[in-house]
Amino acid sequence: MNFKVIAASFALALLASGAQAQTLVATSNIVVNALDRSINFTSDVTSRISDMKVVGEARDEAAGFVASSGEIRGARLEAALGRLRDAFPEAQQASDLALAEVILAQ
Repeated sequence: MNFKVIAASFALALLASGAQAQTLVATSNIVVNALDRSINFTSDVTSRISDMKVVGEARDEAAGFVASSGEIRGARLEAALGRLRDAFPEAQQASDLALAEVILAQ
């Protein structure tokens, strides 16, 4: 009788650990896919914004914005963020901080 209880407990433990492993794998896949989209967006935008004058002029303000964690905003930075969002549909979903980092990366 004890053997059946132990075997049933062991089987339930295996099923639970298998479900947890699947959840971990699914969560990891979501994180990796989001990171991949972010990296692809950043490299695509960085390679295409170097000829945008308004973006180049906002570089110093972008540095201040990033350094202050979004507290310091300037008119040139605002214009550049608007230009990026107009030029790149994927930039509409990015935060201002992410776009400021893209400006600095160019």
